[in-house]
Amino acid sequence: MFLRHLEEGSLEDTIRQTSLRKRVAGSAGMASLAQDVRAALLRQKLDHVWTDTHYVGLQFPDRAHPNTLHWVDAAGKPGEQLPLEDPDVYCPYSATGNATGELVYAHYGRPEDLQHLRARGVEPTGRLLLVRLGLISFAQKVASAQDFGARGVLIYPDPADFSQDPHKPGLSSHQAVYGHVHLGTGDPYTPGFPSFNQTQFPPVQSSGLPSIPAQPISADIASLLLRKLEGPVTSQEWQGQLPVSPYRLGPGPGLQLGVNNHRVSTPINNIFGCIEGRSEPGWRKKLLGTASVRGGPQTSPPPDHYVVIGAQRDSWGPGTAKSAVGTAILLELVRTFSSMVSNGFRPRRSLLFISWDGGDFGSVGSTEWLEGYLSLLHLKAVVYVSLDNTVLGDDKFHAKTSPLLISLIENILKQVDSPNHSRQTLYEQVAFNNHSWDAEVIQPLPMDSSAYSFTAFAGVPAVEFSFVEDGQVYPFLHTKEDTYDNLHKMLQGRLPAVAQAVAQLTGLLLIRLSHDHLLPLDFGRYGDVVLRHISSLNEFSGDLKARGLTLQWVYSARGDYIRAAEKLRKEIYSSEESDERLMRMYNIRIMRVEFYFLSQYVSPADSPFRHIFLGRGDHTLGALLDHVRLLRSSGSKALGTASSGVAPVLAFQESHFRRQLALLTWTLQGAANALSGDVWNIDNNF
Repeated sequence: MFLRHLEEGSLEDTIRQTSLRKRVAGSAGMASLAQDVRAALLRQKLDHVWTDTHYVGLQFPDRAHPNTLHWVDAAGKPGEQLPLEDPDVYCPYSATGNATGELVYAHYGRPEDLQHLRARGVEPTGRLLLVRLGLISFAQKVASAQDFGARGVLIYPDPADFSQDPHKPGLSSHQAVYGHVHLGTGDPYTPGFPSFNQTQFPPVQSSGLPSIPAQPISADIASLLLRKLEGPVTSQEWQGQLPVSPYRLGPGPGLQLGVNNHRVSTPINNIFGCIEGRSEPGWRKKLLGTASVRGGPQTSPPPDHYVVIGAQRDSWGPGTAKSAVGTAILLELVRTFSSMVSNGFRPRRSLLFISWDGGDFGSVGSTEWLEGYLSLLHLKAVVYVSLDNTVLGDDKFHAKTSPLLISLIENILKQVDSPNHSRQTLYEQVAFNNHSWDAEVIQPLPMDSSAYSFTAFAGVPAVEFSFVEDGQVYPFLHTKEDTYDNLHKMLQGRLPAVAQAVAQLTGLLLIRLSHDHLLPLDFGRYGDVVLRHISSLNEFSGDLKARGLTLQWVYSARGDYIRAAEKLRKEIYSSEESDERLMRMYNIRIMRVEFYFLSQYVSPADSPFRHIFLGRGDHTLGALLDHVRLLRSSGSKALGTASSGVAPVLAFQESHFRRQLALLTWTLQGAANALSGDVWNIDNNF
């Protein structure tokens, strides 16, 4: 039924029309689009349609005082100004003011790149860094630069990082790339709290806001700067493809970067539509806020569980790949499931469709909603499916996901035809030359995805699908060249087919998640995840033993989790699927597995991303591994920020290690205990 109704859609036209609309968060164009999206939902057979408004702090360029870049003379005075071709291109949440220093080329700006600079005798402290786009987010580049004492960051796109295929369009050399630099998600001026109704909170800022300025520049401007650099020649790996040969590390002449962005309190609107599950009666109006409900206000009990599907609606530029494709797929899924409801379909669990605002500023709309309903969502939300960045090419397929969804994704891939390999399913395409399909397809959730906050902050398993180019990134993302025509040319006319494949994949996933008696989440997968991380720690067991320390408690907690998972699997296998009460008990235990991995020992306000595997902070397994690596470092290599989000530590500290190990172990042990069910069923030797 689903595929039959989906084929009646008009994805291509919706993508094209959405791309033509100016829709920066807070703008008149966005307000108009929001009204149209809401009207589109009201035309369908949905049980509820409503809007949530948040008042958030967004940063915009100052038209009267644009950002500047000047050469600085020997006396430290600003001289000739370098042209920043487009004053609209900026880094939201950059620190403001002037930063002056000699220029140094720092590759991608990763911690290991900055350590390499020091090893080559080029000190990043007190300098401006020139870094390439790619590999890590803008926010991570700026955070690393700040940790190493740099005064500012310039970010440019190097042609070496994009496709050189003459038959495909490329990014213009005068184009700079937009990107926010808040190392976090949501409104950074109300961290951990929802920005509802202009609620007043104490003057507090996210710890992820940088204290140094950052600015995007074009490849043309980067070429001018690189020609001025002296110092050592870079390694071949660091060479790019700008008309500069060879690239040098620097330092070069002095520069002054001036950033004058200003903060604006801005209303943003998330738009919701819901199809209620058949075993789940109406929603409470309190949750809906201002609601338009078919048949008038609903006062019956709230629904049991729901599957959430979301897509970013706003865009800084044309945003075809960034948000127009996702918005079109979201609306088509709403139309398709509405048609199915008209023909007798009713899911067991509710389907909640959401159009997010403020995504280009760091998933602001989705994070603020999560913060507002956090206590409810970890009890109700089964899975979140993100439709952002779904079509960035057509050569390869990636799924950035929680481990709980991997087995289900494998099953669904076997049911969807490849959009560019005739007579092959997507699974056959990705598994063709790979013994391990998941090594080819599965990736961790990145912080710049709206799906990240659902898992790392709220403990809800999430997934984001993407078709991408083989070996090269889509060059137009976050630029004014992310147009329908460029994406269509990049895919050589296959954009409608690829978007249709994403819609099919997502729809089939939603049907399984909303309709299966037993939730198709593979709770045993996390045992493999823990084992993989422990294997990394095992390398240092001898170093720890020499200090009288051991990782035994982590091993024990992992064993208890695996035993609890296997015991639950056997219980389910021997039970009757027709026993609704038993299925409900099992589903509650299964759907909360992700939540169990949120550390209960840190504050959500101080460490919002509490997930021990995916989060950021001292409580994570990544932070523990970074700390243990210091056992073999020379003491001069500060580790931390890039992988685990903690302040760099210069030397191994036994008391710090013991605390980290305790936080991690008891979170993992708590997950094992919770998966066991009732306290009298817990059987471990901890």
